[in-house]
Amino acid sequence: MYHLLNPSHDPYFNLALEEYLTTRTPEDSEWFMLWQNQPAVIVGRHQNTAEEVNQEIVREKNIAVVRRMSGGGAVYHDLGNLNFTFIVTLSGDHSFARFAQPVLAALEKLGIAAELSGRNDLTIAGRKFSGNAQFIGKRRVLHHGTLLFNTDLEIMQQVLNVNPEKMASKGVKSVSSRVANIADHLGQPLTIQDLQEALIQAVGEYWPLEPARELTSEEIAAVNQLADSKYRRWEWNYGRSPQYNLQHSQRYPWGQIDIRLEIKKGRITSCRIYGDFFTGQDIEGLEQALHGIKYSREEVGKLLDSLELHRFIPEMDSQRWLGLIMGDEN
Repeated sequence: MYHLLNPSHDPYFNLALEEYLTTRTPEDSEWFMLWQNQPAVIVGRHQNTAEEVNQEIVREKNIAVVRRMSGGGAVYHDLGNLNFTFIVTLSGDHSFARFAQPVLAALEKLGIAAELSGRNDLTIAGRKFSGNAQFIGKRRVLHHGTLLFNTDLEIMQQVLNVNPEKMASKGVKSVSSRVANIADHLGQPLTIQDLQEALIQAVGEYWPLEPARELTSEEIAAVNQLADSKYRRWEWNYGRSPQYNLQHSQRYPWGQIDIRLEIKKGRITSCRIYGDFFTGQDIEGLEQALHGIKYSREEVGKLLDSLELHRFIPEMDSQRWLGLIMGDEN
């Protein structure tokens, strides 16, 4: 098994690297990698990104949002979290328990009694510190997981907190869990680098590891190309979201405005605006204008700036409409 050193903290690059290793390297090659991301929300392959992520918080704190290859729920990454990746051939045992073994062994050597809970979570004293997921291809399996070492749990709760009453989705929803940091359960002060070393040693006892190596310049270029064409693109991170419905409602001095949106593949496919307000021009003109555009702050904002909005509801300027449509006014 190759041991890959990956110093990148770029979540778009790192998710592209996993796909590159899984699909574009020799089919009989197997890989192990430890890596970290700058603050990012990583959503599951089949999830509704808008439903899983608090858009206001990620925008305010400049947190990346990236869709991964594997299924499962949304997770938060920062530099207090350590990620591990195994890429192995499909033959043989590829159960979640198999990949949990070296992780649990490493923690045991550090004095932590952890266990596999359910199918894909690792827990300490009943509290989750690691979530695992898999992508199964034609000939290889990608298995990866998180390890919360000293992650900012407050930020994690904020970015993954969206009011479920606003949406009725066909996507897979994340399961809220009680979580814990490994650092809070250590009997002695250790760093995340100590955890990395323990993991490398433990994995080497389960799989013979080749000497560690870094990516070549050619490999880095290929991964960046994949990141640019897929993982850094709105179409992958948001456009693949399943169809869902949004309802945003707000009372203003001039009346109640209730907007209903149907989103499919990241675009507004239906818009209805209700309320007890008075209009000049028929509000259907605004509904029709929104039809077909990307449901993103940038695209909706551009459209609104191009319209004579005072003709619909004089008191509602573009910023108020944008806040209502994107849910900021609620």
